[in-house]
Amino acid sequence: MTDLAQDLLSSFVIAEAELNGSKNLAVVNMRKEALDRFEALGFPTTREEEWKYTNLKPVLNRDYKIMLKSESAVSFGDIKQYLLSDLDTYKLIFINGKYSSWLSESTHQSYDICTFAAALNKYPEILSKFLGKAAPSGETFVDLNTAFADDGAYIRVKANQTVDKPIEIIYLTTEENGSTFSQARNLIVVEQNAEVQIVERHQNLGEHASFTNFVSEVFAARDARVSYYKVQNDSTKASLVDNTHVRQESNSNVHVGTYTFGGKLVRNNLHFYSGGERTESHMDGITIIGEGQTVDHHTLVDHQEPNCYSRELYKGIYLDKSHGVFNGKVLVRQKAQKTNAFQQNDNILLSDKAKVDTKPQLEIFADDVKCSHGCTIGQLDKNALFYLRSRGIPKREAEGLMTYAFASDALEYVTIPQLEKRLNRVIADKLGINLEFAL
Repeated sequence: MTDLAQDLLSSFVIAEAELNGSKNLAVVNMRKEALDRFEALGFPTTREEEWKYTNLKPVLNRDYKIMLKSESAVSFGDIKQYLLSDLDTYKLIFINGKYSSWLSESTHQSYDICTFAAALNKYPEILSKFLGKAAPSGETFVDLNTAFADDGAYIRVKANQTVDKPIEIIYLTTEENGSTFSQARNLIVVEQNAEVQIVERHQNLGEHASFTNFVSEVFAARDARVSYYKVQNDSTKASLVDNTHVRQESNSNVHVGTYTFGGKLVRNNLHFYSGGERTESHMDGITIIGEGQTVDHHTLVDHQEPNCYSRELYKGIYLDKSHGVFNGKVLVRQKAQKTNAFQQNDNILLSDKAKVDTKPQLEIFADDVKCSHGCTIGQLDKNALFYLRSRGIPKREAEGLMTYAFASDALEYVTIPQLEKRLNRVIADKLGINLEFAL
């Protein structure tokens, strides 16, 4: 067992009584059982199939502080650049894992937009129905999060309600704790015929290393509509393991977009479970990384019922000595006849030192389905590059235009114009092109 694992186990003994939900026996037992599973499992290594391409040792082999202080004074000016400042939104801001009420804008009017801590303390009926029901036990980082997560976002949209503006969730890590290991959790419940748009971001504001172990559970009831955008553009001092698990009921439509441009090591585990007929599941991703960065996307779409649709499109652009991983599985169970599933992972290597490991998978146990999957790894088309250069466009700008066009179709399902504009500018900046000229 690693030193970090031992530190976590020791810290839990001290922290347990202070964690939110400690007066709820069911939560207390859930935490203890999860910690026992973590102790038995330990952190995954490259000897395990699901982690064979991603080595955690460099980011785990640090002296992290686990019990964090949140005394740092953070002003709106400090975080403005990370917000969609030209758009009116609800805001849930967390500093070192703790909710900042004075930077946030929450509500309990027609829907609950508040904190996971509040749910742990005030809504036992919600916890018993939803907590731990989407994210599976027996997975190291999920179990560790279940044991330690003390705060995060709690969103409940009641039946037939549409949230009147997008929700931004920002997790900030400051300098005062040194190198940190933090854990937060989102619980998102969207009831029948309700609708919500969510934008989430993690940001390290300091110069020390940070490791975030994060879990989101999303429940979309019949006819619910959920758009959930993850913007990952953190510093190269930050590492993130993100587990997002989505359970859908009949006729629900859920889109999760994952846009990764920063971080030292980022692992995204995104799982969809269709628990009713005629669900739609959309998964889009764009990755643009460079020197020394690793991004690992692991996805699962589990089609459990008939007449469902899933669409998955991930684009990767790799510069310098970067490493990308895509492992996507579409599972069609025997009952899930008439499933229509599409999965595609396309990658461009802009450096001889960049590397990609990709493994699209289909497991089909039904006989009346329409499923396809594929992957590509290549470099820029030399003929197209020659054509652009022959029109007077310098090589670097021509390469940028081509890679920009390659990535942009993964933004098709972004329904917040201000977010789409922000993402376009980040992509253009990463590729070194003039956005006005490109558009």
